Amino acid sequence: MTRERAMTQRNGMTPQDLVIRMLPPFGGWLALAALALPGGSPLRGAAVAAFLAVGPGAALVGICGPALRARRAEGPVERRDARFERHSDLLERLMLAVLLSVGAAMLVATVLIAAQAFSGDRVLLTLTLLTTLAAFCPRLRASPTPRTAPGAAPRTRKGSTL
Repeated sequence: MTRERAMTQRNGMTPQDLVIRMLPPFGGWLALAALALPGGSPLRGAAVAAFLAVGPGAALVGICGPALRARRAEGPVERRDARFERHSDLLERLMLAVLLSVGAAMLVATVLIAAQAFSGDRVLLTLTLLTTLAAFCPRLRASPTPRTAPGAAPRTRKGSTL
C-alpha cells in the first residue's frame, strides 16, 4: 500500500473530496478577481451574486455534512418516489447553504456598518476569507444513533424536547 493511499484511508479525503471542499473559496476568490472588471459588467455581477448566494453557506454546510447525513429524511408512508430521501436531503442542504450565506452576508455587513468600515468590497473580502477558513476546518462527526427495539419509542436525551 502506498503512503498516499494510507493517508487517504486514514483521513478519509480523496482528491475529489478536496476539490469539492475548495469550490466555495475558489468562487469567492473568483468573485474578488471579477471586481477588476468594469462596474456594469454582467460577468462581474454574476460572479459576485453566485458567491454571495451560496459560497459561505456551502462551506459551512460542508463542515457539518457528516452530521447532517447521519439521519436520513423519512418519506411518506406510501412511497411514490423511491429516491425521496436522496432528493429531500439534497434540497435540505441547498436551502441551508443559501440561508446560511444570506445570514453570513448580513452579519458581516452589520459588523462592518457598526465599525464604520462598510463597503461592498470589504464585505466580499471578509466573506471570502471566512469561507476559505471554513473550508479548512475539520468536518463534524456524526454522533452514533441510539438503538431501540423495533416498535419502541425512541429514547430522548435528558432535557431534549424530542
